[in-house]
Amino acid sequence: MSQNKEVISTLNSVIETLKDGQEGFRQAAEAVKDSQLKSLFSELSLQRSKFAGELQNHIIQMGEPKPEDSSSTAGALHRAWINMKAAITSRDDHAILSECERGEDSAVAEYKKAMEEELPSPARDLLSRQYSDIKAAHDKVKALRDARKSS
Repeated sequence: MSQNKEVISTLNSVIETLKDGQEGFRQAAEAVKDSQLKSLFSELSLQRSKFAGELQNHIIQMGEPKPEDSSSTAGALHRAWINMKAAITSRDDHAILSECERGEDSAVAEYKKAMEEELPSPARDLLSRQYSDIKAAHDKVKALRDARKSS
């Protein structure tokens, strides 16, 4: 049972990270001027919500009736997304992309950390599939940030 609690704890940490990203991308979508960025950030916010829901359902299937349902109040990701407020205030698309990329760095790191844990196959497979999409989103945001910097 103790391994089950550790797996649930690991998945709950990832859920917090996803909730942080969901909120960060929602704020970014509201703040950017570029319509393509608005669309991308809205899409990524919905993706994070979907991924959190998948993990919450998995935790419920493992026998835990109350999986995590909120963002973190501490930790690297929260600190990374907190800077989003300053970028949003300036409504500078490059600054917002930079903060999104910083938040994505934390999301990638959280997934890597979770996948280093001893996890049963269903949890590992779910995280691995989500990680591929998280990493792709990170790379896309980073490329957009770099392209804006040079233009």
